[in-house]
Amino acid sequence: MGRVDYSLVIAAAQAAGPCPPGQEADWGRRVHSLTVDLHMVAQQAAQDIARLESAKRFVAFLEKVEIEETSRRGLLTLRSPGGDAEHIRTEQQETDRGRRLIERARSLEGRWVLVYRYNEAAGATRSIRMLAHLMDLGEGALTVNLAKKILLDDTDGSVPRAQAAWTAAGLPETGSITVEQLQRAREELTP
Repeated sequence: MGRVDYSLVIAAAQAAGPCPPGQEADWGRRVHSLTVDLHMVAQQAAQDIARLESAKRFVAFLEKVEIEETSRRGLLTLRSPGGDAEHIRTEQQETDRGRRLIERARSLEGRWVLVYRYNEAAGATRSIRMLAHLMDLGEGALTVNLAKKILLDDTDGSVPRAQAAWTAAGLPETGSITVEQLQRAREELTP
């Protein structure tokens, strides 16, 4: 039997409010129900966080968002700083998560975004590029730390290669850089 997370029980009791005199049994059932609900929310949040932590991150210009006729998934058209187009999908629009991602993507059309992408198996030999999250970058400025993380992802974790490209592009060690400056560093990675 698993260990009880009493912080969920405390949160549920706070959400239920004070126990009215003489209604302890009803109040206890309400706290129980809320605890189970909070546990389910916590499990979903943990799965979403794990998906984000393992997702590939990259910067792109979000051109348009459509709904795929066959799958009812959101289909985002992204343009890399180098000009290449990429398509990435959301979950189906009928799901809460799919609907939220589609709405968020539509609100960011025409902007630079940080894309969190993962691959979902679609059979034994095929996978679909899926959207885990989008972050608005506005006019295209990135913090140096975020830009370095993206560059490190581009090198599959090779710190020396990422550092060499950063230095060759003449980028600063603190502050922020533009998407174009990050692209200069990425170009240094190509042989």
